[in-house]
Amino acid sequence: AFLGPPEVNISSCLNCLSVTIKLPTSHFRKNEKLLSLIDIYEELDYGITLRTLDGEHKRPREKTTEEIFTTVIEELYPNRNYCVSVMVTASINKHSIPSAWKCVTADSVAPQDYHTVGIAGAICFSLMLAGALKCMHAGGYILQKKSIPRTLV
Repeated sequence: AFLGPPEVNISSCLNCLSVTIKLPTSHFRKNEKLLSLIDIYEELDYGITLRTLDGEHKRPREKTTEEIFTTVIEELYPNRNYCVSVMVTASINKHSIPSAWKCVTADSVAPQDYHTVGIAGAICFSLMLAGALKCMHAGGYILQKKSIPRTLV
C-alpha cells in the first residue's frame, strides 16, 4: 500500500517558512474504527523537499509520532518564492506519494513592523507640521494679533 499524499499548508514568517503537515489517512479499520498511520506504524519518517529558483533541496528526513504537526524551515532569503513538497514513509513501507507543491514568498519584515513604521511616520509628520505652524506664527505669517502700525496704512 502506498502512503500519502499528506496534507500540507505553508505560511511565511521572518526569513522562514512554517510547514503544517497532516498525515495521510489510512484505509485500515479495527473494530469499525479507522486507524491512523500512527496507530499502525507508531512512528513515521517525513522528508521535505524545498524548491527555489536554483533547484530542489531535499532536507534531512525527520521522525514524527503525531497526526498533525508543524515544522519551521529557517535561514531563508527574504522576498524569495519557495515551494514545498512533503513525503511520508514508514520503516516497513517505503512506498509513498508526495504532496502537491505548495508555494509562498518568505517575509522580509514581520507584518507588525509595518504598523510600527506607519505610526512612527504619522507622529513625525505631526511634529514637523506643528513645528512649521509654530514658526509661521512666530514669524507673523498667520494669526496676527497686532494691528498694522498707522504709518504703514
